[in-house]
Amino acid sequence: MDTQNLISIQQFCLHYNVPKKFISALQDYDLIEIIIVKEEHYIHLTQINEVEKMMRLHYDLDINFAGIDAIYNLLKQVDALKQEINTLHNKLRLYEDF
Repeated sequence: MDTQNLISIQQFCLHYNVPKKFISALQDYDLIEIIIVKEEHYIHLTQINEVEKMMRLHYDLDINFAGIDAIYNLLKQVDALKQEINTLHNKLRLYEDF
């Protein structure tokens, strides 16, 4: 597998000065996906922003992993509801034009 769009967890942890246990805990709560290539653990580059947010929640606001999980599930629900509202709003506009 190509590791071009992946970052090594070891590099990530060194750069951000976080323990590997933190990343493992995020995976345990299914908040991130860890990709294993040739016995090396990676995360996808698209997940870095989310992991940074989770780091701030955990280290700056002292929110535990269960709390982070709850927050992210609620945020996903809010995004889904926003999409549904936009879809319904567009349908309503379609009918208003008649």
